[in-house]
Amino acid sequence: MMHKYKISEAKNCLVDKHIAFIGDSRIRQLFYSFVKIINPQFKEEGNKHENIPFEDRIASVKVDFLWHPEVNGSMKQCIKVWTEDSAAKPHVIVAGAATWSIKIHNGSNEALSQYKMNITSIAPLLEKLAKTSDVYWVLQDPVYEDLLSENRKMITNEKIDAYNEAAVSILNSSTRNSKSNVKMFSVSKLIAQETIMESLDGLHLPESSRETSAMILMNVYCNKILKPVDGSCCQPRPPLTLIQKLAACFFTLSIIGYLIFYIIHRNAHRKNKPCADLESGEEKKNIINTSVSPLEILLQSLCKLGLIMAYFYMCDRANLFMKENKFYTHSTFFIPIIYILVLGVFYNENTKETKVLNREQTDEWKGWMQLVILIYHISGASTFLPVYMHIRVLVAAYLFQTGYGHFSYFWIKGDFGIHRVCQVLFRLNFLVVVLCIVMDRPYQFYYFVPLVTVWFMIIYVTLALWPQIIQKKANGSCFWHFGLLLKLALLLLCICFLAYSQGAFEKIFSLWPLSKCFELKGNVYEWWFRWRLDRYVVFHGMLFAFIYLALQKRQILSEGKGEPLFSNKISNVLLFISVVSFLTYSIWASSCKNKAECNELHPSVSVVQILAFILIRNIPGYARSVYSSFFAWFGKISLELFICQYHIWLAADTRGILVLIPGNPMLNIIVSTFIFVCVAHEISQITNDLAQIIIPKDNASLLKRLACIAAFFCGLLILSAI
Repeated sequence: MMHKYKISEAKNCLVDKHIAFIGDSRIRQLFYSFVKIINPQFKEEGNKHENIPFEDRIASVKVDFLWHPEVNGSMKQCIKVWTEDSAAKPHVIVAGAATWSIKIHNGSNEALSQYKMNITSIAPLLEKLAKTSDVYWVLQDPVYEDLLSENRKMITNEKIDAYNEAAVSILNSSTRNSKSNVKMFSVSKLIAQETIMESLDGLHLPESSRETSAMILMNVYCNKILKPVDGSCCQPRPPLTLIQKLAACFFTLSIIGYLIFYIIHRNAHRKNKPCADLESGEEKKNIINTSVSPLEILLQSLCKLGLIMAYFYMCDRANLFMKENKFYTHSTFFIPIIYILVLGVFYNENTKETKVLNREQTDEWKGWMQLVILIYHISGASTFLPVYMHIRVLVAAYLFQTGYGHFSYFWIKGDFGIHRVCQVLFRLNFLVVVLCIVMDRPYQFYYFVPLVTVWFMIIYVTLALWPQIIQKKANGSCFWHFGLLLKLALLLLCICFLAYSQGAFEKIFSLWPLSKCFELKGNVYEWWFRWRLDRYVVFHGMLFAFIYLALQKRQILSEGKGEPLFSNKISNVLLFISVVSFLTYSIWASSCKNKAECNELHPSVSVVQILAFILIRNIPGYARSVYSSFFAWFGKISLELFICQYHIWLAADTRGILVLIPGNPMLNIIVSTFIFVCVAHEISQITNDLAQIIIPKDNASLLKRLACIAAFFCGLLILSAI
């Protein structure tokens, strides 16, 4: 993966540095492209066959081009001066030459022999410089022979390959007992193989190819200094933190503990096997307790989780697998969308119930939204604004479901007990907490989980605070309905205040220990931005649930199998309005000028498309009576899919794509997707199993567990400070 360095980043990396380019016109091209990363206004002017200096005095960066078109005594003398004068020695040396030797000597074999002798005499000097400086020898790019002028016809690709082979063999064997410190810069040659036909003269690379080579050179030198997340080359593996080491020990002990438990259990099972009674000829059967103990489930879950976390670490922290950049095209986004749509329609079944937003339907909704979001992420479609805006609606729809689902549960069941709260919080946060520890990332990095967690707590506090108003109580008097609406109005006022008072919001979430959860890169701005982007949609979900349940209670809706939700006339009118609203939003989203403008309006208008979709999906009775089992299956593990994609499907913290099988993109995506989905499904099962053990229904036991969990997080805070 290549990081695209901005001017400020390049200057920050190269401050007080001296870089020297030494060679022919091709090296001069690379020099110009490199300097333009630091100063885009730098012009390619002056005598081409002379030295060209560049200096940025503010950043104290010095870049020189030294004209030495042949590997000869002149180049050797220049390099020798650097070995003798440490003050003049550059921090980075980029050298290379060959085409002039081929041209001047008409491609003779004697010139190649002389080149080998000269580079052999220079090699020890370059090796000496490479001990304290970064030295790169640029291999010669191929030429496009059909475009070469008459006086360059002798420069053939066959000759260039021979000169490159000579340089590689001599420079790589310049030290007998250790690997050469002089690095071969061959990427320009690889780029030229694809782009040299676009050259103006057949010899020099087109500008776009030069820029890519220069940016890669910048990555090679600066990635190990600035460590950008999306620059996967030339970076050392990040050192393990104390917390990561302790986590590795814990999972290792869990695996060993489970293996010991399994061996003991297996031996006990063998002893209890039925044995034949020799006298009666029948088998004596011992009574065996086949129920699985909580300890076995705990150890088995932790064992599997440990192996999965090791896979996470190897994929995105250990530099074991390569990563590649995303390059968006319409086909990479829309073709997979069409493919999953066909699969989703093909696998359909009848629903168990035909209520609006029944369980199968909400699972289906989560499933297809999650698949679209995954395709959006891996294709890099965020660069295409219309797609970006529609994906923003899908994220808002998840939060809408959060408001709708949790409000419905509390309103109907009135269960405000601590067990319910702990179950939801554990289900939402377990995987993210483990990943924060194993992958050394802050909680806010996985922004969606903090978002739904905070909104769940807001819903809970809103409804649990006195007076607790639930459906059973409200049925007795309409007064309680007004009381609930008053609560919702107060909630809306609080949302508006925090949304338009960034200072107050940041003060609240900058308080310790909240700041440890919601800070990213030292401040809570990212959290404020994410929260503010969908600030109203959870409230809209709660309000929709309240209105829907009130209409349902008064039997205004027809939710029988095959029946339209309202009378035919009303249903047709609502369907027409919904379709028009849906299309109107899409047209608006497609005509947005920039993300900032769209994001400003998004919180207020996203609910239009969400409500339109719900009505289109639920008004016709036949549509409400079926669901896609394909999408619903993915919907049940949507949370795990969203979180796991960060490290084992995408890579470099979602900036790139994980490459398990290099050179075959289609096979790579099939294999990595299969593993990714299996892991997400397994983690979902592990989370459910551990939730039953860690969050018991007995309040006394639960409070003890909560005390242990609180102590665990206090320990994490102390260790993170250390």
